[in-house]
Amino acid sequence: MRIVFIGCVKFSYAALETVIKETKAEVVGVITKNESKFNADFASLEPLAKKYKIPFMIAENNDQEQMYQWIKALNPDVIYCFGWSYLLNKKILDIPKLGVIGYHPTKLPKNRGRHPIIWTLVLGLKETASTFFFMDEGADSGDILSQEVLPVLETDDANTLYNKLISTALQQIKTFTHQLMDNTYKRIPQAHDQANYWRKRDKEDGLIDWRMSAKTIYNLVRALTKPYVGAHCLYRNREVKVWRTQIDQHCFKQEEVLPIEPGKVLKIEGKHIYVKCGEGVIILVEHELFPLPKEGEYL
Repeated sequence: MRIVFIGCVKFSYAALETVIKETKAEVVGVITKNESKFNADFASLEPLAKKYKIPFMIAENNDQEQMYQWIKALNPDVIYCFGWSYLLNKKILDIPKLGVIGYHPTKLPKNRGRHPIIWTLVLGLKETASTFFFMDEGADSGDILSQEVLPVLETDDANTLYNKLISTALQQIKTFTHQLMDNTYKRIPQAHDQANYWRKRDKEDGLIDWRMSAKTIYNLVRALTKPYVGAHCLYRNREVKVWRTQIDQHCFKQEEVLPIEPGKVLKIEGKHIYVKCGEGVIILVEHELFPLPKEGEYL
């Protein structure tokens, strides 16, 4: 089976390496980028393509006519498109006889759209899924090829959830690649009436407002931590990153802090900063506040 592989993020790199090393399929071409202004987990596939002597194309400015001509000449049976920020047009989707396989880390048809790992954590969801599907002209709306549900733990953050999804996805890739080769795969239509779409995240979505509850701030920070851009607060007219927090369960009782305004620094322990929230107290564990605020100061 001849595969053209498209991608430009950390997951794309791991997936391509898995296809090359752990399946009997032939990767006949790779499309990737040299840089990305909006993929925090960017990873070019050019080094892998060179290592395994696979023809590759550096796609610039979403020139899909050029991509179409290049892919068509390779005559692939299937295209794997994992970690790509643009929808592919119908001309490209129609090239391979088996179709184009895309990836979305949610329990489709729920939660289609942008920034799925971030929104999963921001919203405090208890589960998600690793889903591969046959791409159509819509966003994340094609028939499902493979889906594995994963629990989301309270202790998960963007990095741990990202890595759990990758680990699951790589096993799925090995399985469905053989199914595609043996013609034993299944297509499961999505229930479109159950679908919703998540919007693009803006910079303002990462701003910590101390009037939020401690739980909401905790979810926001863990959703935006590395490999993503980080949540931020404003301190002394500067934007300051906050990478890790904890919800205070022991030091301050709710009745003790109830009459205190949100944003007040209640306590400093080393670099740990206890801050009153709209509900509860949050501990800033890993952050870039410098110099450290004083007890009684407001953030």
